[in-house]
Amino acid sequence: MVKPRPDRQRATRHLQRYLFWPARNLWRSLTSMRTALALLFLLAIAAVPGAMLPQRDLNATKTTQYIADNGAVGEVLDRLQMFDVFSSIWFTSIYALLFISLVGCLTPRIAEHAKSLRAQPVAAPRNLARMPRHEVRDTDGTPEQTAALIQQRLKGWRTTVRTVHGPGSERGSVTVVEVSAEKGYLREFGNLVFHFSLLALLVAIAAGKMFGYEGTRILVADGQEGLCNTSTAVYDSFRAGNLVDGTSLNEFCIQVQAFEASYLETGQPDMYTATLKYQSGNEISKNEWNERALQVNDPLRVAGDRVYLLGHGFAPTFTVTFPDGRTRTQTVPFQPDELQTMMSSGAARFDTPAGLYPDEDERRTKQIAVEGLFAPTAVFNGGLMTSAWPIPDNPAVAIDIYQGDTGLDTGRPQNVYSLNVDMINQGRLLKIERVNLLAGQDTRLPDGTVVQFDGYQRWVSLQVSHDPAQKWVLASSIAMLGGLLISLLIKRRRIWARITPTPGPGHPRCTVEMAGLARTDQAGWGENFTDLVDALIREVPKTDVHPLPQPPPPRWASLIEFYCAPAQ
Repeated sequence: MVKPRPDRQRATRHLQRYLFWPARNLWRSLTSMRTALALLFLLAIAAVPGAMLPQRDLNATKTTQYIADNGAVGEVLDRLQMFDVFSSIWFTSIYALLFISLVGCLTPRIAEHAKSLRAQPVAAPRNLARMPRHEVRDTDGTPEQTAALIQQRLKGWRTTVRTVHGPGSERGSVTVVEVSAEKGYLREFGNLVFHFSLLALLVAIAAGKMFGYEGTRILVADGQEGLCNTSTAVYDSFRAGNLVDGTSLNEFCIQVQAFEASYLETGQPDMYTATLKYQSGNEISKNEWNERALQVNDPLRVAGDRVYLLGHGFAPTFTVTFPDGRTRTQTVPFQPDELQTMMSSGAARFDTPAGLYPDEDERRTKQIAVEGLFAPTAVFNGGLMTSAWPIPDNPAVAIDIYQGDTGLDTGRPQNVYSLNVDMINQGRLLKIERVNLLAGQDTRLPDGTVVQFDGYQRWVSLQVSHDPAQKWVLASSIAMLGGLLISLLIKRRRIWARITPTPGPGHPRCTVEMAGLARTDQAGWGENFTDLVDALIREVPKTDVHPLPQPPPPRWASLIEFYCAPAQ
């Protein structure tokens, strides 16, 4: 027999000591239930910044403004990926570790639960008097008859009858019969369902994040502006899963025809309702439209996607008449600043007509920009305008009119609701006038340009959401809740009965020693155990007793009895 070389033995020991054993210990620590609960708690804490701070994938403009307003603190938070929480490296790492921990922790438990569903009740302990519940009764009948009676009355229990002592044992010819019974196996099934559903829920959520997408878009409710889900470019903001490139979106089109908002007497919003027209599939080529009322928490389901109504606001309409008589008209959404009164703020930019200013530098200095407030029901206190009610009764605007370079020629994205502060500070955009205008009123600038407030339109914010795993998430959640309820409500209990014959003349009697054990602290017996024992071994007619089947006597015994019987 060839012995391994010492250097090879040394290398094997070093490999076990510095690689195999640390990896084994690390795996055991990671797959423990304590680690899984700690990671679940850590994941909940890690999601808090995503709810408190603006997220770049939901509102890039608001995120950029937040970083600019907070200076160095905002930049540090951005480096820590606090504005991209749910796609950050640290959040993804916690989620992946939690998934691995749960799989490694629950897989052995699932196998153990599945094995326990097929197991028979355990044999009676040697000393039943040490059990939490213990009773002793004397009854008529043989041990076999009594065991059959107890087994018959334990309906809904899984029972097993065992003969512990028989002829040739240390107790001689005394026969001791034991009945083992157990109920509450459905509790283990509930645990099994809960564990499977939890894993399925994690997988479904991960699949939905990888194959799903969400996009938001503001549409003016005038029946003209629409949204066709053909490209990511049609959205104001778009967040796609890692496996979605935006080239194979579900095709459908939407138009917002009208919008209505109802309010309580206190000014609190009661209900928002948007009237939509939509088409999908062959309806697009045939130009056929369907109509539906869209409300909050009542999404439109079309082409496998869901369309939600997120919010609403007002979009003032401005018309700028340049010195040569040509006009530019825009309906610009304003952002609500006060939900109680719907006081809103926003900005609009107007480029000069072609050929009005031949010199390119002069043309850029003559562009018009409007920035200010919109009040649905305007109330004026001197020159100060406020809004008294969210329902439009006296619409008006308080605006600053600028002239200069609005940045339209740069091609860079700009904030929809405000002008570029840097251009104003640099003197490239000069304030010409500040004025309050009611619907239909206008103001004239020194160079002859006229800015008019024409009125307003409603706008609505829509969110298009695609989640192919949403049905699996719902099914997993329902199954997980059902399994949890079963595991909490079903009580796991065990009963043992040891039946020993009582020697003495006359009819047979036996002593029944019964014990009960609850598998969980919450499933205590209370006073029910004594009542259960009395119900199991109470006196009954003989017809109610079904003794255990006995083997038929041999044929030769009948012949001996026939020939040897005394003559009558």
